[in-house]
Amino acid sequence: MNITIGAILPYALGIAISPIPIIATILMLLSPRARVTSLGFLLGWLVGIIAAVTVFTLLASVITPQDPDAANPTQGVIRIVLGAGLLLLALRQWRGRPRPGQSAALPKWMAAIDKTTFPVALGLGFLLSAVNPKNLLMAAGAGVDIGSAGLDVWPAVIAIAVFTLIAASTVLVPVVAYLIAADRLRAPLDALRGWLEKENAVIMSILLLVIGVVLIGKGIGSF
Repeated sequence: MNITIGAILPYALGIAISPIPIIATILMLLSPRARVTSLGFLLGWLVGIIAAVTVFTLLASVITPQDPDAANPTQGVIRIVLGAGLLLLALRQWRGRPRPGQSAALPKWMAAIDKTTFPVALGLGFLLSAVNPKNLLMAAGAGVDIGSAGLDVWPAVIAIAVFTLIAASTVLVPVVAYLIAADRLRAPLDALRGWLEKENAVIMSILLLVIGVVLIGKGIGSF
């Protein structure tokens, strides 16, 4: 189990440092309905991560041979395809980065966060974690590693729980901290939001490139 957890940490980190959900969380925490919307977003975020990684874990467990050392071309192809998808997303992020003097373009839905309700925040958190292509590919990579490790039920559950906790940490920590000390965090959160908006494309393109290459390497090793 420890080896599996070590293998999935890069994917969890890839989801954790994705700037868009962090920016969305900060905007909700700075909005008039901070407590309601941020808790809804956090809950949707957690459920989405758990759902995505669990689905891919179950799929991988079905296509994994009984002998863990045996070649598995199907698994190899899946990993290579996932890695190639991440590389394409990395290229897209890099090409879409703001030029010097330009402001970063953010999703239009962020402008309406002040009016967001709990159900909307819940659904938004789920969509960004479970349906967003970048996070979905990360969850798929982690699920393939967990499902192909031959773990029993409870070790697999623990691995999924560790993955979810790390992947959700950058949303979980600000929300919990805000509930404890809201007034002290407004200025630091606003400063962090500005930096993430500016560096979003660069952060994600480098991250996707590294994890994509790792996935392709694991895929080649599966043949």
